[in-house]
Amino acid sequence: MKSITVLSIMAAIGLASASSNLQSPIPSATAIHSNQKRNRNRKTQAYIPLKHQDGITVTSNEISQPSLQLIRGGAPIKDNDETTSLFHLSPLAQATLSISLAMSLHYLAYSLARPATMTLFTSSRLGFGNNRSAYPFAMTFISPISFLLLLGYGGVIAKLGPLPALKATTLGCASILLLSGILIAKLDGMVDTNPTAQCITKYLIGTLFVFRESYVQLITSQHWSFLSSVLTPKQSSRWFAPISGLTSVTSAVAALGVGRLSQMLGLSGVLIVAGLVLGVSLILGDVAYGIAERNGFNPADEHFKKKTASKTRESVDERLIVKAKDIFARVPTLWALFCEILACQGLSTLLNVMCVTKVSEVILDDTERAGWMGKFFATINVLSCVLQFGILPATSSWIEPSSLWKGMPLAMLAATFFLTSQTLGATEPSLNLIALAFLLMKTMEFSVRRMLDEMVYVPLDFESRYLGKEVIGVLGYRFGKSAASLLLSGLTSSFGAIGLKELSYFTTCAAALWLKTAWSLSNLVPTRAEADEAYNAMKKSN
Repeated sequence: MKSITVLSIMAAIGLASASSNLQSPIPSATAIHSNQKRNRNRKTQAYIPLKHQDGITVTSNEISQPSLQLIRGGAPIKDNDETTSLFHLSPLAQATLSISLAMSLHYLAYSLARPATMTLFTSSRLGFGNNRSAYPFAMTFISPISFLLLLGYGGVIAKLGPLPALKATTLGCASILLLSGILIAKLDGMVDTNPTAQCITKYLIGTLFVFRESYVQLITSQHWSFLSSVLTPKQSSRWFAPISGLTSVTSAVAALGVGRLSQMLGLSGVLIVAGLVLGVSLILGDVAYGIAERNGFNPADEHFKKKTASKTRESVDERLIVKAKDIFARVPTLWALFCEILACQGLSTLLNVMCVTKVSEVILDDTERAGWMGKFFATINVLSCVLQFGILPATSSWIEPSSLWKGMPLAMLAATFFLTSQTLGATEPSLNLIALAFLLMKTMEFSVRRMLDEMVYVPLDFESRYLGKEVIGVLGYRFGKSAASLLLSGLTSSFGAIGLKELSYFTTCAAALWLKTAWSLSNLVPTRAEADEAYNAMKKSN
């Protein structure tokens, strides 16, 4: 509990820091003169007041010529219309803070559900026990489920816009977690005496495990889409890492507390709590969009302007596929990012399979195993916090994104080569060695890669930021996992069970493939100066 208390204090400090620092100077995107003729009856462009260098908002009494800063969507706001009711923050800062808190609670819920579902899945009583083929086989279903979720999201956002899409997906996922927890709690008492209940419980847990792997990126991408729509490239390079740090803090708190929570409420109770927390996340997301709508920078405005300009009667799935192809053809960087994600997630899945398999063999007690997994992911999130709050913001001003894209796979290539070399004279790698490699992978994925990934979208258009992000985020992340799992399942069916020693060889090959795709991507991502130039050009064209 002391660890949880410390991390809770860290979260409070992080939130306070974010609240105050989001008032810091915002780099100008495109300044225009105040005498420009505006149409107040139609939302065209949104503006926020410029800031002093000390971070204090310029009031109408402090300026002789009102200068306005251009951001995406919405209607013009006069300087004297600005509201600073919440902790003296500007509307932009309030909306950014609200959506950041929503995403943090989303990750808190996910970090509760992750060890709970993994423990249930590997449980010898309720799940699939030490069956080595069960885990990769279940992972092969992630892509189909993710695609179905993506189709549903595409239909809602095309008809109703981004906020209803966020509401529908978040509420649906929260309900599934909540109802699954209640149902598992009911079935738990019948498993030992009723074979039918045992069978239902096993496949319910398997389905829940696949769903939990499938839904997380669907909701995460929507939060990041909002942020990349309202912040400029310079703002994003400065604040995306600390915003990611907030999610790491809440994830660490959840991971450290899941062991104690499972002792108090059981694993089914943990799932119920996760569903409730995700519901609270929805409320904060609604608040963020409400602030954006009232102050004229709602990302939905850009969507509805385009929808009015060009209406189509294509079916949802045809429209989704056609738009995805168009986006990839129009923005080669996104296709390169999609390929990089496939390779990255393939490596992550191989290390994940190795870690879960080894843990289930070494730690047999379900509650103890859930506690170990919670502490493991808590360590990942604490390390991510150090990078996101301390190192990345300080280095992002002088290290170009392309260098970081190349550095991550190089580090993993060295780690997997070391892992493989240690198994040459032994039967299988140790749990500590596997966990160390997996920890390095997930730490970089949660901190460095997450920041770089989101920065790619900032200077892009609405379709790329929302639909393109979902296609890449949901299908790219999940197809990479499913492809690696399908490969393992196929090899297992053809040659029998594959040991951890053999899997370590695959990780080195996967790291080399990731390096190749990341290197290609690094040659396409813009520099900070190029991103600002592209952003300003897009604003002028809008």
